[in-house]
Amino acid sequence: MLASRRKNTSVLLSGFAILVFLSELVDSSTESRRSVHTHKITQPHSSKITPQLSFQIKLHAFLLWASVGFLMPIGILVIRMSQRVECGQRLKILFYSHVILQIVSVLLATAGAVLSVKNFENSFNNAHQRIGLAFYALLLIQPLIGLFRPHRGVKVRSLWYFAHWLLGTGICIAGIMNIYIGLHAYHKKTSRSVKLWTILFTMEVVAFAFIYLFQDRWDYMRKQGVILGQEQIAPTDHSTPPRIKSPKELGVMLQMVD
Repeated sequence: MLASRRKNTSVLLSGFAILVFLSELVDSSTESRRSVHTHKITQPHSSKITPQLSFQIKLHAFLLWASVGFLMPIGILVIRMSQRVECGQRLKILFYSHVILQIVSVLLATAGAVLSVKNFENSFNNAHQRIGLAFYALLLIQPLIGLFRPHRGVKVRSLWYFAHWLLGTGICIAGIMNIYIGLHAYHKKTSRSVKLWTILFTMEVVAFAFIYLFQDRWDYMRKQGVILGQEQIAPTDHSTPPRIKSPKELGVMLQMVD
């Protein structure tokens, strides 16, 4: 009996010791997570940005600019060029160029997203983070839509084309807007001037928009036969048509013949 009681007591004490040890381990782990989370939250809000954090912010900005601010618009302009091309070889080149540009832009944007999740605050309490979250979600959907592209002549081809065009254009516009918001947030956080970058990016956006609109008007301008500095002429008839003579001139000519 006594030995059995001692054995039960030792088991209870051992179990109690194990529970105490586990509770201490859980508490220490929780405190460690809280300290890491608190450091992650308070780091971006500190008045002084470390050189490492400044580099990460600039790298994040460069990745997103290269993705949605440069490669993606070029990819859109390239695929629009294929609408006026009849050569099969050139169509393939333009199509695969569009695919490669969009894949690279998605990879760069994904790298920027991973960088922001890993190193920045992600409370999503500001416009830049909220638009960025929606941008990343739509950016992952767009390649799937492009992957399931129906063949020409299928009834759903028109619906697919409209959805692909609308989503791609919306993603590009949302990304460009978020770049401006990100520049403003960087200026607000660091008090550093971003006027030069804003002007340069605006010039780039205007250039892309001009080319985008010019692509729609180029064929129309060619058909109209517009030549700078000269009068408008018909594109297929460059000869001067005979002038219809007046009745008075016709009478004079008849008299001369007589």
